[in-house]
Amino acid sequence: MKELQAFAKQFQKEMGWEINEENYEKSRASILNNYMLLTTEVAEVAEELRKAFNQTNESIHDGMDEEMAFTLARESIKADLGKELADCMAYIMKLSNYFEIDLETSFYSKMEEVKARKNKDIRLKTSK
Repeated sequence: MKELQAFAKQFQKEMGWEINEENYEKSRASILNNYMLLTTEVAEVAEELRKAFNQTNESIHDGMDEEMAFTLARESIKADLGKELADCMAYIMKLSNYFEIDLETSFYSKMEEVKARKNKDIRLKTSK
């Protein structure tokens, strides 16, 4: 993750996409813009998932086995979903780099925190 963060920082610098640090107002506007772009990319992830579910349902309606339909739908969105997730990562890394957050350390620390929770989310039972 450290390598990815370093790459993202250099790439964003080369492209002129860093968060503006000139003054508070410019930093604030740049951070908010980055946040807006991140949420746009998250919505595009949702769109890819919607596409897969719609394709699955259409295939099932046409007589295909449910598991096969979903497998094919997952494969059909894989490349585009990967691009959208990469876009999300780029914006997350930009914010992390600006705030000097080591994402790898933060990730592992957060997962340990989640693991130690007493009120863990309960797995949903499937219909089958």
